Amino acid sequence: MTKKILIVRSSSLGDLVHMLPAISDIHRYVPDALIDWVVEENFAEIPAWHPAVHEVIVLSHRRWRKNWLSRSSFAERRAFARNLRKRDYDIVLDMQGLMKSAWVVRQAKGRRHGLDWASARESLASLFYHERHTVKFWQPAVLRQRLLASASLGYTFSGEPDFGLQRFTDSTPIQDYAVIMPSASRDDKLWPEQDWLAVFEILKQAGLGLKLLAGNEKESARAQALIRDFDNAEVLPRMGLTEIAKLLAACKIMVGLDSGLTHLAAALGRPTIGIYSASTPVRTPLEGAGFTASLGDRGVPPTRDMVVSKLKQALLA
Repeated sequence: MTKKILIVRSSSLGDLVHMLPAISDIHRYVPDALIDWVVEENFAEIPAWHPAVHEVIVLSHRRWRKNWLSRSSFAERRAFARNLRKRDYDIVLDMQGLMKSAWVVRQAKGRRHGLDWASARESLASLFYHERHTVKFWQPAVLRQRLLASASLGYTFSGEPDFGLQRFTDSTPIQDYAVIMPSASRDDKLWPEQDWLAVFEILKQAGLGLKLLAGNEKESARAQALIRDFDNAEVLPRMGLTEIAKLLAACKIMVGLDSGLTHLAAALGRPTIGIYSASTPVRTPLEGAGFTASLGDRGVPPTRDMVVSKLKQALLA
């Protein structure tokens, strides 16, 4: 008998990547599961990558909150709620544990599951579930999501996480370039220019071209300045998430700041080095089938020697 499941996890990029192994687990351990997934409109491509996801239901909360009281936002929220209410689910699973995700869960028909008061990031969200589950906070994000899904659906999982990204990795030839993510929206996430140049030099000596990612004009200008003395490098124009996933799937190695794209590279099984300066890898380490190194911590960025050492190790992997 088909079990209809609604997953609520709307953002952000890295968090959605961390969700994918839980989807693979549900598909593996729950016979005939039919999985729908509520996600922010900017990230709708990601659930669609997973072959076990039946339907992607788009949410526009980020856009709505800019003009929450406007007539158009109100009309869109009402249409979204109406769309959910006409569906019947066996399980409605809030994988986010926030008030905004609890609001979504409240619109859906089905037995509502989520984190308990002590486990949720916003404890009040737990009051809106029928079933509440304890998942210890200081665990890697991928494991937390797998544990919550298994507790809600009554199975025990085993094995390494499967991100379900075979559409990008199967039969994809690896090419001689490295992908670099040197920019971030916050200055406290950045890594010194001279340290990046040392990384670029090693990659150049390994015969790899450099493809740098940037999210806006400021980040692009910073990336252009970093590669001014490297003729084997380019700053890529802005691309869609699927285009970036294809780029990462074919790269020889990825080196980046702690960002969703760095986590995506690891999930795709590519050798990936993550540089943490404003966040801790305790909860969000890089995970994937390839070589990974999560270096640094909140307020304690990794040294050049640490990154160079792991880089050389990854190039030999």
